[in-house]
Amino acid sequence: MKSNKIDFSKIKRYRLKERQSKVNIDDFAKVGEVFLASFLDLLPNILAAKDLKEIIDKTVTAYKKKKTIVFSSGAHTIKVGLSPLIIELLRKNVISALTFNGACLIHDFEIAYCGSTSEDVGEALKDGKFGMSYETGKLLNEAIVNGVKKGFGLGKAVGEMIASSKFKYKNLSILGRAYELGIPVNICVALGTDIIHVHPQASGEYIGKGAMKDFKDFCSIISNLEGGVYFNVGSAVLLPEYFLKALSAVRNLGFNVKNFTAVNFDFIRQYRSITNVVKRPTASGGKGYSITGHNEIMLPLLIHSILEKIK
Repeated sequence: MKSNKIDFSKIKRYRLKERQSKVNIDDFAKVGEVFLASFLDLLPNILAAKDLKEIIDKTVTAYKKKKTIVFSSGAHTIKVGLSPLIIELLRKNVISALTFNGACLIHDFEIAYCGSTSEDVGEALKDGKFGMSYETGKLLNEAIVNGVKKGFGLGKAVGEMIASSKFKYKNLSILGRAYELGIPVNICVALGTDIIHVHPQASGEYIGKGAMKDFKDFCSIISNLEGGVYFNVGSAVLLPEYFLKALSAVRNLGFNVKNFTAVNFDFIRQYRSITNVVKRPTASGGKGYSITGHNEIMLPLLIHSILEKIK
């Protein structure tokens, strides 16, 4: 087989603001007064309806007792316009820590930078334009290198860059707001799976070093999960595996992390999220739940209900 030399410095890129994106902030969820308590009371105490009410109550209880609440999510949560609701949970100190995959860095940045995200992958792939937006690759990779040199993980590195920027829509950045509030954001990446990895500024050394820093910090957070709540939202593989390894590590180190609530939200049931978030971690204590449904409907129902109960 012929060995072709791959040189990312020759990658052809385009300006992000010139791209047609499928998601715009005009369509994002809104934060406002709602009254869901009476609606929830009307639901039957059976199956998923009963589970949803228990999840809300256990999250509110954990919040009031100042227990750890971790929100782990894939990028779909951002792409369906839920950033304002997650930011509100941060602002109200409901979330103790965030965990994202690498795609969340991209979509959160693009929202902050130009108020839109999510390219047409099928169309862009035809001539190799998929993932080739100049600003996304350049600014995120530079932020990672600069932040990791300061001793930051990936989440804090990008959060600092967005928070200190003059981006027009940075108020809608989860990472930027978390940085301002001092709430940790840990990023789980797999090299080669995110579009910024094919840009010439990408450094495997700094991405790997920042990712390892985030994983160790994530383990520290999980060591305090006793009595708390862990949410896995829309991640089928990476984040369930991330959580399972961290949980095993902290138990191995002697931390008591047995009784907590583990919750999976997704629009279909996946093996790893059910097994490695809901079932195995709670086998020796606590309770696991799985809610199946569209994130753009189920998450606002969950979040607004929690916000209403903590007033």
